[in-house]
Amino acid sequence: MESEHPPDPSPPSHPSGPPRPADPPPYPGTEAVRPEWDGIDGLATIDLLRLMNAEDRTVAAAVARELPRIAAVVDAVAARMARGGRLVYAGAGTAGRLGVLDASECPPTFGTAPGQVVGLIAGGPPAVLGAVEGAEDRPEWAVADLDALEPVPDDTVVGVSASGRTPYTVAAVRHARAAGALTVGLACAAGSPLVAAAELGIEVPVGPEVLAGSSRLKAGTAQKLVLNLLSTAVMIRLGRTYGNLMVDVRGGNAKLRDRALRIVTGITGADGPTARRALAATDGRAKDAVLVVLAGVDAPTAARLLAASGGRLREALEPVLRPAGPDRE
Repeated sequence: MESEHPPDPSPPSHPSGPPRPADPPPYPGTEAVRPEWDGIDGLATIDLLRLMNAEDRTVAAAVARELPRIAAVVDAVAARMARGGRLVYAGAGTAGRLGVLDASECPPTFGTAPGQVVGLIAGGPPAVLGAVEGAEDRPEWAVADLDALEPVPDDTVVGVSASGRTPYTVAAVRHARAAGALTVGLACAAGSPLVAAAELGIEVPVGPEVLAGSSRLKAGTAQKLVLNLLSTAVMIRLGRTYGNLMVDVRGGNAKLRDRALRIVTGITGADGPTARRALAATDGRAKDAVLVVLAGVDAPTAARLLAASGGRLREALEPVLRPAGPDRE
């Protein structure tokens, strides 16, 4: 569960000592208590699951209402990443773990370079596997984490928080904005300090949780959906797919190597042995292997063609697949 306390606007420059005490929080958004759910511990198991499932079905609709704002964020992030910028998520607890999860899945799925998509979580790596008590209440830790990345104007920092009030997350967005980076606030409550602090905001108010305050439920689902939309659409805009195929997939295990083989055979129509030879020549890079097969070039030439097209396979293939003849416009 995330903290609802407003951040200290003037945190110390280095983390030290226990978290500062704060007044008891109010109960907005996911912290609200629905009296009609007071007796859920007495429900039959199937009825309890039906109640939770019915609430879960409201999340997709809440996300759908924010699609225009999510689209604006996608276009802004993609433009900056095309110039070499990074996508950085910052959050605490469940929200932080979801950002780390999304960042960690980008290299194998889209072939992003290390450090191109980053997940920051209050309390650092230990907080991914277990709670680091008080970490979310330490805005100065966010400042230190951002300073270690040395943000630049082409970077985007997305603060993720169910309440939109988590001190660590709000401080991360404020500090990143002061450094000139694009900032985005993703909250599951309306009118939050996080969205107010950011240049672009995404608000998905999912309402009270079945288990009051447990933001890993509907709020966590909403955040996962939004992050899925954001990173996937950004990577598509950057040309890291070909149609709906993950042509930048990294073959780090048997399943992914098989997927790369199917991608190459599916795009080129080549048989298995031909596709395997092309993948071997290109160190398992499916994009390059497609060019080796269809353009009849060697691996270094395929790499140069992709570099010239900004890594976009469709553009690199266009001269190869263009119909010949004077009648073509």
